[in-house]
Amino acid sequence: MDDAFTLLQQAVDLMPGDAVAENGQTVGDVREDIGRQEWEMVLGVLIEIGDVHPVSVDFWELLAEAARQMMLDRSRRWCEWRGWEVRHGTVRATLSLVGAEDGRRRTAFSGDGRLRPMWDIGNRSAGGERELSIARLWVECAQELGPGETADVRLAPMRPEQWRHLKSGDVITMYEARPAAGTATVIEVLPPSS
Repeated sequence: MDDAFTLLQQAVDLMPGDAVAENGQTVGDVREDIGRQEWEMVLGVLIEIGDVHPVSVDFWELLAEAARQMMLDRSRRWCEWRGWEVRHGTVRATLSLVGAEDGRRRTAFSGDGRLRPMWDIGNRSAGGERELSIARLWVECAQELGPGETADVRLAPMRPEQWRHLKSGDVITMYEARPAAGTATVIEVLPPSS
């Protein structure tokens, strides 16, 4: 197994030369950071570029392993998450959790993809009964989400094919138990890109 530094160099080699992060950093900037041995900065910039520029599963796997070796657990999980999205597609939504007084949740949950709630996405059994589907949840731009709060989230369904009918504007319901834990409005559904 290659060391984290070699993995980061390999990931840079997978990027098109004209790829740019939202903050303006380029692949050339990353190569300069590699020369200065700014490994954590290199990882961060590569993640930022990969988040806005189409990249391969291999790219995300290299970054995930580099992050693991650098003991950057949240970055590792994010890279694994993004690799999963390349394979299976992306579902993004704006989630509003019910307040603590109306729901069962009393505390915030970590927004790093470990929570696996159930979702009513409109699917029905052969007998017409509601079927709930499971999807992991990643909160964008926040470390956690608590009762009564709203945030954009990414969903990783256990069975992605059951979610293919969703489109922007659809409203889905999150359950951890009864009653409902929140509602989400779909803002983006992207097919797999690999």
